[in-house]
Amino acid sequence: MTTQQSQAITRKSASNLALAFVLLPQPKRDAMSALYAFCREVDDVADEDSVAVAQRRAGLNAWRTDIRRACDGGQPEFPVNQEFQPFIQQYRLRFELFDELIQGCEMDLDTQRYATHETLELYCHRVASVVGLLSIEIFGYQSPACRTYAIHLGKALQLTNILRDVRADAARGRIYLPLAELKQFHVTETEILRHEYSDRFAQLAASVAARARNYYQLARETLPAEDRRAMVAAELMGSVYWRLLRKLEAKQFNVLGPEPTRLNKPQKLAIILRSWLRFAFGATASNYGPA
Repeated sequence: MTTQQSQAITRKSASNLALAFVLLPQPKRDAMSALYAFCREVDDVADEDSVAVAQRRAGLNAWRTDIRRACDGGQPEFPVNQEFQPFIQQYRLRFELFDELIQGCEMDLDTQRYATHETLELYCHRVASVVGLLSIEIFGYQSPACRTYAIHLGKALQLTNILRDVRADAARGRIYLPLAELKQFHVTETEILRHEYSDRFAQLAASVAARARNYYQLARETLPAEDRRAMVAAELMGSVYWRLLRKLEAKQFNVLGPEPTRLNKPQKLAIILRSWLRFAFGATASNYGPA
């Protein structure tokens, strides 16, 4: 089966998620490229600020309708879903998960602030943990506990993303950091929207990072031993984003400047090599979230 368009979208993105595919056998790599392409397409619809909200909402509904066709054995209209459909059927990916992912994208149309961590957690679950739940079906697993692992790891990765992207989100008028925690650390929305860094902001970010650290630790603890080899790509993702979180901590979360915090290519290659060696030699502990 051809996944030409999905692979082109994956290559163009140069994302950390796409990076993790290198440790997968080719058939699963193709399936993950198709999943990633779907996620990228719906996310792009939601994030196109030059398009009216009503039009973006209609666009997401069109993707919802089309992915339902793919899941129900119909004839999807979108090329990405046409490429994805054989994998959807092969791995029995459920429409309900795709629907929940699209609901997460729809939250970005309606919500630019999150009052509490609990409301933010729902967003993280929909846009990240759900992707993890879809991914582990492709990876293959034995223990139902692997689903809990995917949920925890997804939240850890998304919170790390949120910390990294505070400035970029603020430039679009969005603040994902919970307002209750802004109040706790005496940081105003205006300060964030103006990209004003302070010790108070560093303490706020450190509080959110502590939640991310907890989710990394929970993922580390809940990954079933019998599924560790199957989750090699997810574990690579955990290692990459854990290293990113540590880098944010090292710069005291000064993420409001013009240069975003990234891992450079040598750093990413080193993590890939380390992950592969750990996989090859049967390491029994995750390379992130140490106690």
